[in-house]
Amino acid sequence: MMMSRFSPPPYPQKSDRRASSIPPLLRRSRYLYLVIAVFLLCLWFTGHPSLSQRSPKHLPSLRYKNVDWSRYAYFQYATSTAYLCNAVMVFESLHRLGSKASRVLVYPEEWDTKIENPSDRDSQLLVKARDWYNVKIISADIPVTHDRGRKDGDQTASFVKFMAWSGESYDRVLHLDSDITIIKHVDELFLLPNTPVAMMRDYGALPNKKVLGSNLILLQPSGEESDRLAAASRSDVRQEEDTEADILNRFYGDSAMVLPHRTYGLRSGEFRATEHRYFIGNTFEHWNPEKVLSEASLVHFIDEPFPKPWVMWPHALYAQEHPKCNGEDCSNKEIWTNLYDDFRKRRKVS
Repeated sequence: MMMSRFSPPPYPQKSDRRASSIPPLLRRSRYLYLVIAVFLLCLWFTGHPSLSQRSPKHLPSLRYKNVDWSRYAYFQYATSTAYLCNAVMVFESLHRLGSKASRVLVYPEEWDTKIENPSDRDSQLLVKARDWYNVKIISADIPVTHDRGRKDGDQTASFVKFMAWSGESYDRVLHLDSDITIIKHVDELFLLPNTPVAMMRDYGALPNKKVLGSNLILLQPSGEESDRLAAASRSDVRQEEDTEADILNRFYGDSAMVLPHRTYGLRSGEFRATEHRYFIGNTFEHWNPEKVLSEASLVHFIDEPFPKPWVMWPHALYAQEHPKCNGEDCSNKEIWTNLYDDFRKRRKVS
C-alpha cells in the first residue's frame, strides 16, 4: 500500500478565514511597502542632520554671547533740558530691557556734571546717565535750545545727530530720536549685513513723497562722511528750509538699506488714524492695533496736532482729537492713552 506523500494531520486544523481572505500577492506587497518606507526614512535621516546639528541660518543673532558689544553704540544728543530727560529715559529703557551695546550721549559744553543745587536738573541728569546707565557722556560745541517740543521752527539742533558719524571708535552706531518709547531693545540691528547707512521709509510722507525718515539711523562711522555732512548742514550751504532728513535723503536716499517701519517706526498717531494703508504696506491686511503693537520695538511720538507727550495738551484738543471707540471696541483709544500715560509716569521718575 502506497503511503501518500503528505499525510493528513492527526487532528483537524482550524481554518484561518482572515488570512485566507487576503490574497498572497497583497500580503507580499504590504511587506514590500514597509521595507521601502524604512529604507526611505534611513536615507532622509542620513541626508538631513537633526535640528541640533544644523548650522543656523542667522548665526550672529544666535550667538549674542560671542559678540564684542563694545564695538557698537547707541547715540543720543541733547540740546535742551527736555530732550536731555528724553535721552536719559531712552538709556533707562535700554538698561532695563537688557541691551548690551555701549551708550553715548553728546551734550552742550555749557553744561557740566557738578551738581551745585537741587534744582540743577541738567547736571543731575548727566550724572544719572553716566552712573546709573553706564553712558559715555561727551561735551561738544553744540547749541543750547530752550524749546518745549521743537515748535519754534529752529531746525539747527537736529543737525547735531550728524556727530554720530564721528564715533570712529565704534564699528556701528545707532541713532534714535529721543521722543520715543522703547518696547524691546533693538540690538539685533547692529548685526545686520554691512552697509554704510540703514534707515526707514517715512511712511507718513506717502503717497506724495517717497523719502527716508531720520528718526532711526544705523550707520558706520566715518570721519570723511562726518565732514561731508557737517559741510552740507552749514547755513551758507544748505537751503533755509532744509532739515537733517532732507540732507540725509540727498546723501543716502538711493543707497541706504531700508529697515521695516512696522517694527521700528510705528507712530503714536497711527492709533488715531482712520486709514492705515501706508503703514501696513498693502491693501489686504486689516488693522489690528494689538497685533501692531506686539510686533513693534519702538513707538515714535508723532501725532499732530497733539504736542509731544511731555507737554500737556489742551482739554479741548483732547476732547476733539483723541481716538474714539468703534462700537464696543476701544482698543485704539486704550493703547494710545496707555502710551502717553506710560511715557509721563516714567518721565516723573527720571
